[in-house]
Formats: sequence, structure tokens, C-alpha cells
Amino acid sequence: MSTQLNPYLSFRDNARQAMEFYQSVFGGELSVNTFGDLHASDDPSDQDKVMHSSLASANGLTLMASDTPASMPVEQAAHSNISISLSGGDESELRGYWDKLSDGAQVTVPLEKAPWGDLFGMCTDKFGTAWMVNVTGEPQG
Repeated sequence: MSTQLNPYLSFRDNARQAMEFYQSVFGGELSVNTFGDLHASDDPSDQDKVMHSSLASANGLTLMASDTPASMPVEQAAHSNISISLSGGDESELRGYWDKLSDGAQVTVPLEKAPWGDLFGMCTDKFGTAWMVNVTGEPQG
């Protein structure tokens, strides 16, 4: 198996809801293990929290996430210095992702033609994850 780079998101108490939302956006198989499933915490408040989840779509996208245990601090701006970028030439597919991700999101750049000729948009979804979507246009020359 070749090396993979997979975004891994951290949440406080809503990793399951976030991952179910991302499954509604990207499709695919979602696996979820809680701290209770894996006997990984003695804190009763952690038992139903997500220790590890993974979403694998049919087209090769993988996204992982977990909840932070109650005993650990959560950086409120944990995702502020990172964005997940989706790019390619399939406008229909990427526009479909954009439409779902931007619903209820803070849109910082609407999905529209950018100076470099591509369609480009940026948003922070309702779970606080920043996304960039770029649909490759005709080469500028």
C-alpha cells in the first residue's frame, strides 16, 4: 500500500455529527468507534464520544476525525491555520461538494471565476472546518 495523507479533524463533542454530515457530502463508508467501544476512557462522559472515525468515499477521498476527551483542552481555533482543499476538473462533482459544504457555512469567497481562470471558493462549514474548492478551468496563456 502506498503512503496516504489523510486530514484528521478534532472536535469536542460533535465528531459523529460532523462525520455524518461529511458522509452526506462525499458519500462513502463511515466507520465510528467510541471511547466506550474500545474501553479507552474511564470517564463516563467520554463513553459515547468518538475515539476514531474514518470516512472513505468510492472516489478515494478519506477524512478522519475524533472527539477530544473531557480531560484534554480543545483549541477553539484548532482548524484556523488549515484548510482542506478539493480540486479537479469535474465541475459537477466539485460544485455538488461546494453546495453541500457551504450550506449553513461562513462563505469567505463565493465559488466563482478566479483571476487564474479556475472556479474557486472558500468557506468554513457549520462544524468549523475550512474548505477550499477549485475547479480547473482552461489554461491561461
